[in-house]
Amino acid sequence: QVQLVESGGGLVQAGGSLRLSCAASGRTFSNDVMGWFRQEPGKEREFVAAISGSGRATKYADSVNGRFTISRENAKNTVYLQMNSLKPEDTAVYYCAADPTIWPRTTTSAYDYWGQGTQVTVSS
Repeated sequence: QVQLVESGGGLVQAGGSLRLSCAASGRTFSNDVMGWFRQEPGKEREFVAAISGSGRATKYADSVNGRFTISRENAKNTVYLQMNSLKPEDTAVYYCAADPTIWPRTTTSAYDYWGQGTQVTVSS
C-alpha cells in the first residue's frame, strides 16, 4: 500500500522556521518528482515546491521562493520542506505528493499519490 506521511507541522510565530518531512512507503519514489502543496479553508490547493527524482531540478511558487527549500533523501524515501521567514499567510494544511515523471510540475492533477496533510499555523 502506497503511503505518504507528513510530519513537522505546528504553531510558529511570524519570522520563525519549520521543517516538514514526508516519509514515503509502498513503492520506490526515487525516480518520482515529489511536491509540496498547501490549502487554506475554502480555497483551492496550491503548489508550493517540487523536486525531481535526482534532486537536481527544483521549482517554487513565487510566494515562497527564497524562503522555502525543498530537498530529498532517496535512501530514506523522504522529502523535506524547510520553511524560513514564515508569514501568517503561509498558514495552511501542507500536503506531500508524488508524480511519476521526470520534470517538476505545478498542477495538482499531475500528482498520483497524496499524503493526509500537516497543519502549519503562523501567528502574527
